[in-house]
Amino acid sequence: MIPSKQKNSLILNLKDGFRNEPYITINIILAGVIVLVLAYSGIFSPEKDNYPVTCIHEKLTGEPCVSCGLSHSFSLIMRGRISEAYTWNLYGMQVFLFFALQLIMRIAFSVLYLKNISLRRQLILTDSAGSLLIFLIAFRPYIVKILTDVF
Repeated sequence: MIPSKQKNSLILNLKDGFRNEPYITINIILAGVIVLVLAYSGIFSPEKDNYPVTCIHEKLTGEPCVSCGLSHSFSLIMRGRISEAYTWNLYGMQVFLFFALQLIMRIAFSVLYLKNISLRRQLILTDSAGSLLIFLIAFRPYIVKILTDVF
């Protein structure tokens, strides 16, 4: 149980953090975007194929791109149909896990940031480096494809 004085201090830090800390504001925005992506995946159904966002590349060229089927894959993952998700996009699971992990990280790093004023710089650096590494791992196939097409 948290003593009353510590609890009040944490609540004040949270309130101040939401108003005065750009790092917290950015984390809230990123977490909101991730929640919207997950909600989109939960609302739109692979059975109905009612996705409002379609692949422009495929429409223009008639050829699927490396990210085609990602919405279907995410929707199937949200419904627990993992093996089916791989048939829509081979890399859907690793991108989905990136978003899920980022949501957890936005919450965890925000709480740590507000509770540990003396460690803020280290937390931001750790968050940035970790997020970059996870991004590069999750989106590696897409980055390789882009670089292959350009060079």
